[in-house]
Amino acid sequence: MLIATNERGHAVKHATKSGIGTMLANLRQGNAHMIVERVDGERPGDWYIQVLLRENNTYQLEYRDGVAEQHFQTVTVSQEKALTALLGWGAAKPGWQDAFMWNNIGEQFISSDQDAPELAYGAEQAAKPGTV
Repeated sequence: MLIATNERGHAVKHATKSGIGTMLANLRQGNAHMIVERVDGERPGDWYIQVLLRENNTYQLEYRDGVAEQHFQTVTVSQEKALTALLGWGAAKPGWQDAFMWNNIGEQFISSDQDAPELAYGAEQAAKPGTV
């Protein structure tokens, strides 16, 4: 199951293409990030993709595949590419990440591997999924 949550705390369980697209399109100051989590009791760890609309109107994307060592980040100016990434990740579509150059930022999270997802940007932090 996919759960999409924005900065204001609006959560959509069983998130669809339409719901994710609307949530992304509504990002702005005061509601600048969203998280899409894969909730599956059979997979240990944290599985999510998140996006931050930065002040310069670029989209910072991050995804994590289970463990801190598999936490990656990229930036795009295209809302369409950000949406394609969110939907591709959500559908587990092979090669969804190939359109980007991803940086592994997992070492920033290894010591806090038990913590909930946080965007790795400056001093600001994303609210933890489910508590946004």
